[in-house]
Parts: sequence; structure tokens; C-alpha cells
Amino acid sequence: MATLKDIGVSAGINILTAFIFFIIFAFLRLQPFNDRVYFSKWYLRGLRSSPASGGGFAGRFVNLELRSYLKFLHWMPEALKMPERELIDHAGLDSVVYLRIYWLGLKIFAPIAMLAWAVLVPVNWTNNELELAKHFKNVTSSDIDKLTISNIPEGSNRFWAHIIMAYAFTIWTCYMLMKEYETVANMRLQFLASEGRRPDQFTVLVRNVPPDPDETVSELVEHFFLVNHPDNYLTHQVVCNANKLADLVSKKTKLQNWLDYYQLKYTRNNSQIRPITKLGCLGLCGQKVDAIEHYIAEVDKTSKEIAEERENVVNDQKSVMPASFVSFKTRWAAAVCAQTTQTRNPTEWLTEWAAEPRDIYWPNLAIPYVSLTVRRLVMNVAFFFLTFFFIIPIAFVQSLATIEGIEKVAPFLKVIIEKDFIKSLIQGLLAGIALKLFLIFLPAILMSMSKFEGFTSVSFLERRSASRYYIFNLVNVFLGSVIAGAAFEQLNSFLNQSPNQIPKTIGMAIPMKATFFITYIMVDGWAGVAGEILMLKPLIIYHLKNAFLVKTEKDREEAMNPGSIGFNTGEPQIQLYFLLGLVYAPVTPMLLPFILVFFALAYVVYRHQIINVYNQEYESAAAFWPDVHGRVITALIISQLLLMGLLGTKHAASAAPFLIALPVITIGFHRFCKGRFEPAFVRYPLQEAMMKDTLERAREPNLNLKGYLQDAYIHPVFKGGDNDDDGDMIGKLENEVIIVPTKRQSRRNTPAPSRISGESSPSLAVINGKEV
Repeated sequence: MATLKDIGVSAGINILTAFIFFIIFAFLRLQPFNDRVYFSKWYLRGLRSSPASGGGFAGRFVNLELRSYLKFLHWMPEALKMPERELIDHAGLDSVVYLRIYWLGLKIFAPIAMLAWAVLVPVNWTNNELELAKHFKNVTSSDIDKLTISNIPEGSNRFWAHIIMAYAFTIWTCYMLMKEYETVANMRLQFLASEGRRPDQFTVLVRNVPPDPDETVSELVEHFFLVNHPDNYLTHQVVCNANKLADLVSKKTKLQNWLDYYQLKYTRNNSQIRPITKLGCLGLCGQKVDAIEHYIAEVDKTSKEIAEERENVVNDQKSVMPASFVSFKTRWAAAVCAQTTQTRNPTEWLTEWAAEPRDIYWPNLAIPYVSLTVRRLVMNVAFFFLTFFFIIPIAFVQSLATIEGIEKVAPFLKVIIEKDFIKSLIQGLLAGIALKLFLIFLPAILMSMSKFEGFTSVSFLERRSASRYYIFNLVNVFLGSVIAGAAFEQLNSFLNQSPNQIPKTIGMAIPMKATFFITYIMVDGWAGVAGEILMLKPLIIYHLKNAFLVKTEKDREEAMNPGSIGFNTGEPQIQLYFLLGLVYAPVTPMLLPFILVFFALAYVVYRHQIINVYNQEYESAAAFWPDVHGRVITALIISQLLLMGLLGTKHAASAAPFLIALPVITIGFHRFCKGRFEPAFVRYPLQEAMMKDTLERAREPNLNLKGYLQDAYIHPVFKGGDNDDDGDMIGKLENEVIIVPTKRQSRRNTPAPSRISGESSPSLAVINGKEV
């Protein structure tokens, strides 16, 4: 059981660790040779050049200005200076609204912490329930637990203070959520109204195009939209299965990197000995060959395979999927198409807003639409087993990360771990570090599951993965740590108690488990956030590429890998802290200051990273905010239900029923916000679309919109390559869209003449007449 001393040791270690990280960061960011790592966003935007090379050879690599080292924390106030409006222009609305989640945490928990410490801490401290339980019921506790609700005797009238505070916390949280929802919704609408022209504003993704024996998918799509959207249809681009081609292009890139590495190595060594490589596993065994000649041959071979596969994709109709990106003349027309049903059969001609081209996850466009339901069902079942079976190893590992657990497994260590400092170190750090390490590979697993489900945009993949990560944290990290961890720690007392006493023991153990979450917050939310600013992985990768692969400025730019916010991992982490704060605010107020430090530190760190480093992969205009709002509401309801259960174990029968209204009020509030604000995030108002179209026509009456949209949604492997045939391939794909002769002899979905032939297919009435 962690004590105030253990928490103090853990806090000191984590504060010292964070401070060391900041010092290392301050030193590294000032060195000229690291400038492209710690200011990569400015380089990618073309707003920063390499630092001046004063001071000779040493000055090009090491900062020789000593005064700059004295301001090693100067980056913190600098990160706060950029106004929000300017930050939106610089980094996008997604990044700014993501930062507002941290700011929301500060606005919610700062008043709650002050109120809880002013009211609940004195109410909890001025009791002796745990002292009596320690003497008469053999219940272990620490001095920290005297600050919790566990220190109040059963049936006490003091529980009314916790109920009143629960109402106050709920009202304040709901008020801040509503104001923030309204603010973000207005920011989104203003951003959409003011942002520049983008292809996704005019484009919808059409899926499940019904097959036709006489016409290609491209012909079928054009005929359908010429008939049903005759005044607004502009152009379209069919979706091709180019996954194999993309794999070949990726393979060629890797081979070219190895070729560049060996050529640079040979050139820089100035020797006549050519580099050698082995053809076996990982280059460690097998036949020895000339490395440069081998990779030249491999690159040439792969280039030929790429050319052949390009021809197959363009000319083989089997590679064309029953899906297409359809572009319209106006935003208004695209909004109408994306937000309406196209035919009486709701399973065909399914339309949705197209993601922006850089947000498209191209491999999943090749997945047949009919298989998506099965894929998602399989992944839901897999996630269920992953979540509920993962709780067993987590609980087991946490049971070992305690003094008692270590002494049971390794009794010979008892002499060492009973020393005061080692004991404090284990109880204050080990459990949090063990849990953190246990979850390292989880984000990659969840993202792979989301990709298997077939979602077509990176933004939705991250939102889906974040949703599952949140559920996993709720079940395993929170409930698993509280219930299973408490069960392991209280196992002996469980076995010696009658069944009707077990719920009471769990009820007392839940607030006592707050010490574990305090240590976890310090490890993950203090030292972990401070470590984020070091960017160790991008730093190492950049210098390795710069040393072995970079030949030109373009190569150096490609070596920079600043990454992005990582919504799929960052947002669930924030939501876990919202959950902990709301659950423990009326139970263990001591936890709240640690959460406030996390929100404040993370806000500064991530604001700095967004300004200087992260290069966001897409822009969804804060489409994720309804998920954020819903998860905070979920945490609020969980906190209310747990408080009701906890008061039930404390025999507060006269007070507990007054909490029943809280979940009802919270759910009603959520439904109000959902109806009032969520439409701004799921539908695009036709009024806004028409206003934007009208302004654009007035400003650019001669705009060639078709030329702007023609190549926007062509698969990336067909553009931007170094092959001379790329332009010809794009031309073939464009001709596939433009030249559409009518061949169909069977009944048409939409009887109307083609643009080319002028002939129309027979109508349904004519066909029925012939059949009669």
C-alpha cells in the first residue's frame, strides 16, 4: 500500500526525469545539425532554411552561442504566444481543436479540484474509520487513504457532502462541455466557410455500383449521373485495385535506398574495394555478391514489373472496382448527392463525402463493399476477446509489481526490497511502468484491426482505433486495475470473509486504488509527455538517413519524418485522465492536482510540437469532436454509477437514492447536445455550400473546375513517379472517363441517351410490353 512518502519519491523521480528530458531537448534543439528535426514543419512549409554556418566547421554542427543555453525553457512561453487564429492557418483546425481537449481538461478540473480540496478533503480527513478498521477488521490502509471517502464511517450524514459535490461537479462539467461543443461547432462552420478550394468539397465517393454485362463501371457511372444529376455532374474517376502496383513501388523504393547507401559508401571511402552483400536472410548469410551491381539489377527488374502491372491495372477491367469518385460543378450539388439516397434500392449507388486526397487510405478502396459487414463482425468479435482476455495478464503483472507480489515470487529479494528507498521506488513507480510497458503494442494492433475492417480514410481509421483504445482502457486499465488488482491484493481477506462482506471490501478498495493511478499519471502523464518532446525516434532515423541515403536536398527533405499528433493514441490517453478525474473527484480528491499537472504540461508540449514539428496528414475540420464529447459524458455517467455503488457499500441508504437523478440528467443533456450541435459535424448545410459557390463564381467566373478536379483522385502510384510512362498512364485513365460509347443491349437503370452515341436504351415500359 503506497504511502505519502512513496508518492513523494515517485513524484520526485518523475519531476527529475521530466526536467532532464527538457534539458536534453533544450541542448539538442539548439544544435544546427538537429534543426530539421525540431523545426521540421517550418522546413516542409518552405519558411525556414538551414541555420547560419558561423564559427567555421564547428559552428555548422554545434551552437557556440553560450547565452542561448541559459534560456533552455524559453520554448515554453514561445509555444503559448501564437494566437489561435494564426495557429489554425499554420497547423489546421484539427490540430487546434485537439489542443482544446487539453484546455477543456484544465477548465473542468481546476475549479473541481479547488472545490473538492476545500470541502471534501476536510470532511474525509476528520474521521477515524480506517484506524478502527485497521485494528478490528485487519484492513490495511495508508495515510493517503485518510483523504478518501473510505475514512467516513458507514451510514454517516457526511455522505451528503459528497452527493452535493457530485451534483456540483456534474453541473459544471456539463456546462463546460456545452460551451466547448458550441465553440468548436462554430469554429468548424467558420473554417469550412473560409478555407480555400479543395477537391473533396466537390466530390463524393460512390460505392456498390451494380454490375452490368454490357458496360464498364466507368460508363455506368457516367450514364447514371448524367441522367440523375444532369445539370451538376462534372466528371468522375473510377477506383482501381492498384494494391499490387503500390507494393511494387514500395519495394523499388527500398531497393533504391539500399543502392544509394552502397553507392555513397563506395564513393566516400575512396577505395577500389567494392561493397559486398549476402543474398541470404537479412544479408547475414548466403552467397556473396557485388552490392551495387546486385541492387542495380534488382531495381531494373522491379521497374519492369511496375511497368507491366501499370498496364494491367489500366487495361484490365477486372482491376476496376464497383466504386468511383464523382465530382460536381458546385459544392451545393455535391452536398445534395452525398447526403441523399440515389435509388429506391438503398444498398446500391451508396454515396458519401469523399475524404480529401491525402486522407484517402487507398488499399481499402479495393475491398469489395459486400465483404465489409463480415470483416467488421469478425473484428468486433476479435476485439471482444482481446479486451476481456487481456485483463488476466494485466491483473497478474500488476499483482507482481507490488512488494507483496515480489516477495511471493522471489522471497530471496525480501532483504533488498524492504529497504525504505527501494520499497518506495517499487510502490511508487513499478506498477505504473509495468502497465505502460504492457500497452506498448496495443495501438498498432488496434490500427491493424481498423484497416482490416475496410475504412477508406486515414482520419476514420484513427477515430475507429481511438474508440477501441478508449474501450480497452476503460475495461482493462481502469476497471481491471481497480477490481482485479484489488482482488489480488485483498485475496487473503476475501477468502476469510462471508459473501455478504465481499462487496463492502471492494467498495473500500476502489478509493484505495487511487494511489496506483497517481503513480500511473506521473509515469505516463508527466515523464511520458516530457519524453515526447525529445523526438528520439525521428531524430535517430533522420541522422541515419542523412548519413547513408541523402544525396540531394530533396532526399534530405524526405528524410525528415515529423509525424503527426497521433489521434488514435493521444485522444484515448486524454480520455483516460478525464475518466480518472471525474471518478475520483468525489472519492479521492488528492488525485486531481496530478491530473491538472498533466493537462497543463501536455498543453504546452503539444502546442510546441504542433507549431514546430508535427505535419498533419489530413484535415477533417474537427470531425472527431462528437466522439470526444461522448466519451467525457460516458466518463461522467460511470463516475456517478460508481459513486452510487460505493455509497451503497457504506450503508448510506438515505443519501444514495438522490444520486439516481444524476445519470438521467446527464443522458438528457447529452441528447440535447447531440441534437443541437452534432449536425454541424455530420452534414454540410446547403446554405453554406450555396454561399461559398456564389462567392467563388463572383471572384473567379472563368475557373476551369474540371481541370482542377480531373486528376485529384487518381491513385498516387500513377502520379509523382520517376517513370516517363506516368503521364501516359494518367492520360489513359482520363480517357477512360471521357470517351464513353453506349454498348448496352439490356435494360438500363436510367433510360437516357449517351453523350456520344445519342441512342437510348429501351425503357422499363417497353421491356414489359415486349414481355407481355
